[in-house]
Amino acid sequence: MPTIIVLFNDLQRLVGAQLPRNIDDLNEVFFFVKGEVESIDGDELSIEIKDGNRPDLWTVEGLARELRGALGIENGLKEYAVENYSGVEILVDSRLKDIRPYIACSIITNVQLNSESVRELMHLQDKLDLTYGRKRTRTSIGLYNYDLITPPIRYSVAKPLEISFVPLDGVKELSLKEIINTHPKGLEYGHILREKKHWPILLDAKNKILSFPPIINSNDLGRITEGVKDIFVEVTGMGYQTVLNTLMIVTLSLADRGEKILSTKIHYPYDDIINDETPKLKTNNMLLNVSYVNQILGLNLNIQSIIDLLKKSRYDAYQTDRDTITLTIPCYRIDVMHPIDLVEDIAIKYGYNNIEPQWPQLNTFGSLSNLNVESNLARDIMVGLGFQEVLTFSMSNKSNLFKKMNLEERNVVEISNPMTLNYNCLRDWLIPSLMEFLSKNSSVEYPQRIFELDKCYFIDKNKSTGVRERTTLACLCIHSKANFSEMKTILEAFFLNMGKMCKLKEDIFDCFINGRAGAILVDNVNVGFIGEIHPKVLEAWKLENPVIGFEIDLDKIFGK
Repeated sequence: MPTIIVLFNDLQRLVGAQLPRNIDDLNEVFFFVKGEVESIDGDELSIEIKDGNRPDLWTVEGLARELRGALGIENGLKEYAVENYSGVEILVDSRLKDIRPYIACSIITNVQLNSESVRELMHLQDKLDLTYGRKRTRTSIGLYNYDLITPPIRYSVAKPLEISFVPLDGVKELSLKEIINTHPKGLEYGHILREKKHWPILLDAKNKILSFPPIINSNDLGRITEGVKDIFVEVTGMGYQTVLNTLMIVTLSLADRGEKILSTKIHYPYDDIINDETPKLKTNNMLLNVSYVNQILGLNLNIQSIIDLLKKSRYDAYQTDRDTITLTIPCYRIDVMHPIDLVEDIAIKYGYNNIEPQWPQLNTFGSLSNLNVESNLARDIMVGLGFQEVLTFSMSNKSNLFKKMNLEERNVVEISNPMTLNYNCLRDWLIPSLMEFLSKNSSVEYPQRIFELDKCYFIDKNKSTGVRERTTLACLCIHSKANFSEMKTILEAFFLNMGKMCKLKEDIFDCFINGRAGAILVDNVNVGFIGEIHPKVLEAWKLENPVIGFEIDLDKIFGK
């Protein structure tokens, strides 16, 4: 969960009420914003926000906004609106579509900043870049002195050696490539762009550099000090909605210290979006049933009490009919997607400690399913047979699942936007994971006997998720004299202890040596396979000793 640093006196001034300095008493207050004070160092408060879905609370202004409602200082919706169009246009280069395609901007006028609030603003920028922006891969923020900028602004591209400027806090002009290779921010975030042929650049009408997103601002236009009144905010990133959300959070934080919010027009050259105006501060409406609230919370609140609690949570709320409340949801509450989110806010403002606990009135008692009971027994038997249980990742890749196992590729559940190519799909069998485990432990003394009991995943269009899960057991044994007969003996001992009888039927599997492999039958149902790993597979995994193993589908055996 994100931890933010705010200044106590600044927070107290924004809230408009005296706050306790004792940590225990402060935590009673921060309970309303799902926060916990970790430490107080002079005027600095370190607060852990126990909600990763509310980036609006990662700012001192957002905390103050929420606390003013919780403490009854200012109830109901705090309205934010774009005052006027600023006249500033941002022209987007078409080459950015495959690099960093989206940008959103705003201007906040007459912002009242002192040295402390500038420092908090930098904290906010860093926190959003690190967390919501995923270390600037999804989004990054730039803040500029608007008085020094000459519109229109061009969001364009440049080659690594084509443009030079003085980066923020620097004294020497550096090319984009030099910034990537030598500047601290370039070293930290350069991997985002390093493989691209062209890199993003932000310039005004006089070709003055605003920034090299997402790496660093320029030292002249991109420096915010306490003397700056009008601030230009830009957010660039990979996702359109994420960029808009980030801009909104920063804009509203500055608006709480400023006078007006002015919009900008973005001109895109893409087919899916051409002209845009930002920021977008649109509120949403939602209906909430009183009976639903009381059913979830186990309370008997009347409609006016619920409306009062919702207003403390900074919603606008009014009674529509006998059982229904209509709410206006603030633009910054991007976490509200379902009425249950509203019920949670009601519970927080009501106070969890004020809800009397009750024993659930149930006529049934929980117990392990038959599959879980049998799975636990299977684990005990494998341990008794001298095997050690391992736990590997459910995610894998097609190379491990098929190519290294000497098999043709088949359809598996793939991840649409994987973080790494090593984990881009869900495994549909366990033995490749165990082979990878053995390959990484080749220096460990032999024999090695390992097993895993876990889920495998298959495409199934009849399931609501499109994915079917199966509980599978697999084991491998590696040593210089490992052979099929040894694994056959282990398999028969396993089923004998499980109270089942199994038969083997000779079969061909490309991952096993021909003639040393077979299908496993229980009650004439094919439940798995057994064999001695093929030398091609051993070579692919860089294993020098014979490997034997089996894999069985427990769901088939125990009739799930």
